[in-house]
Amino acid sequence: YTLPSMAGASRPTCAICRLQHVGLLDAAHIVADSDDGEARVTNGIALCKIHHAGYDENFIGISPDYKVHINHDLLEEVDGPMLTHGFQAMHLTEIALPVRKADWPSKESLDQRFASFTA
Repeated sequence: YTLPSMAGASRPTCAICRLQHVGLLDAAHIVADSDDGEARVTNGIALCKIHHAGYDENFIGISPDYKVHINHDLLEEVDGPMLTHGFQAMHLTEIALPVRKADWPSKESLDQRFASFTA
């Protein structure tokens, strides 16, 4: 799926940082196609490009209770303002959810993906 297919389901914002510039947003898979992830709205999250990359690299995890978790190493690292404000400050915040509850990210998919983050 693509971000436009999520437009009715999701606010036009990054679920993590709330960035609202559509040109900087992606439709991120929770469970990847290569891991038998289904192409459905509930298997996706609108993320800005930096948070999408962080999610794909397991620097960021999203738990089934819709909380953002930042990789322990990143939490301990000292770097510039992007790390401080863009990642570390997001730790344990709740993601922005789609307006319709039927379109919320699947807790089962989040659980499956979160297991790889915590491994």
